[in-house]
Amino acid sequence: MVAFSDRIKTLQPSAIREILKFTAYPDVISFAGGNPAPEAFPVTEVKEIMNDIMENDPITALQYSVSEGYTPLRDWIKDDLAKKGILKWNEDDVIITAGAQQVMEMTAKVLCNEGETIICEEPSFIGSLNSFRSYNSKLVGVPMDDEGIDANKLEQALKDNPRTAFIYLIPNFQNPTGRTMSLERRKQVLELAYKYKTHIIEDNPYGDLRFSGEDVPSIRSMDKEGRVIYAGTFSKTVAPGLRVGFMCAEKSLIAKATVALQVSTVHTSILSQMIVHRYVTKYDYNEHLEKIRGIYGKKCDLMLNNLKLKMPQSITFTEPDGGLFIWGTLPDGDMDYFVKKVIDQKVAIVTGKAFLVDERKPTLSFRLNYSTPTDEQILKGVDILAEVAKTIYKA
Repeated sequence: MVAFSDRIKTLQPSAIREILKFTAYPDVISFAGGNPAPEAFPVTEVKEIMNDIMENDPITALQYSVSEGYTPLRDWIKDDLAKKGILKWNEDDVIITAGAQQVMEMTAKVLCNEGETIICEEPSFIGSLNSFRSYNSKLVGVPMDDEGIDANKLEQALKDNPRTAFIYLIPNFQNPTGRTMSLERRKQVLELAYKYKTHIIEDNPYGDLRFSGEDVPSIRSMDKEGRVIYAGTFSKTVAPGLRVGFMCAEKSLIAKATVALQVSTVHTSILSQMIVHRYVTKYDYNEHLEKIRGIYGKKCDLMLNNLKLKMPQSITFTEPDGGLFIWGTLPDGDMDYFVKKVIDQKVAIVTGKAFLVDERKPTLSFRLNYSTPTDEQILKGVDILAEVAKTIYKA
C-alpha cells in the first residue's frame, strides 16, 4: 500500500471533474462545466499564427526561455494593466503562469506556512480551494450577500485567525455564484487587509466577460500598500488549452513566485505565449471580446428567462452581469436528492457542496453554466430541470 504524504492524502478529486466524466455521454446535457463556448474560440486565427511561428520563428517557440515569461507578451500585459491602474510601473511586476490556477498554487507556496489561515468567500472556486488545501492551510469561509463577501464577518474571521496568510476573492461574476462585488465592499475589504496586515488575491478570470452593467474598479487599482495580488488569464478570452495566465504583484513577491515556478514548470509554454501575444497584437482583440460578450449575454438571458418562466418561484437564481455561471437556491429540502433526480434525467448540474470549505456542510444551492451548452440544450435542459423541480416544489 502506498504511504501518501500528509499534504496529498486527504485531497479529493474535483467534484466538477468527476461530473464531467458523466457528461461525456452524447445524450447528456451539461450545465456542469465552465468551458468557453465552442463558437468563442478564434480557431482560424490561431491556426494562422501557429503556421507563421513554425515557418518563421520555430526555435524561439520550441527552446527553453526565461521563467518570467515571453517578454513581448509580458510587456503587452504590463501596458494593459497600467492603463487599468492595476500595475504601478515602479514597484510592480508581472510573471506569466500556466493559467490563473498556478497563481493560487504559487501564492500559497510563497506566503502560507503550514497551518496558517486562508480566508475565502463561501462558496468559492473548487480549484483554488484544492490548491490551498494542498499546503495544509486552514481554510475559513466567509458568507456572501449580493454585494460580495460579508465585510463584518470577514473582520471577525480576521480577528479569530491572526495567522491569516491572505484573503482569496473573485470580485467579478464570481465562480460559482455569478455575483459582482460592489465598489463600497471592495473598499471595505481592502481597508481590512491594511488593518490586519494581510494580503488579498484578486482572482479575475471573468472580468473581460461583462455583458451588462458598468465596470467596477479592481481592488488592486485602489491598493496603496502592495497588499493585493492580481491574477488574470487568457483562458476565458482566447483558449483555456493554451494555459496562459499571469500574476501581477509587488516586485519582491514576483521574485519569489519566479523561484516557485522554476522548481515546478521552469516556465509557461513559450509557444502558447507567442500565440497569445500575436493574437492580441496582430488581430482585433477588442472586437473579439465584444463578440464573446455578445455570445454569453445571449446565452445567459436565454437560460435566466426560461428559468424564471418555468421553474417554481420558490427556487431563486442570481442574475449575473457577466461571466459563465448562475447560482440557484432551493427553498428547502435535500440538495443531493434534487441533483440526483436531475442527473437521472440526463442533465448535469453541480451541487453547491463542491464549493464549500467543508463539503460536509448542508447547502440548498447549485451551480448552472450557460456558456458551454447550445441554445437548444439550454431550452431542453431547463425544461427537464423544471419538470424535476415541480415534482418536489410548488409552482
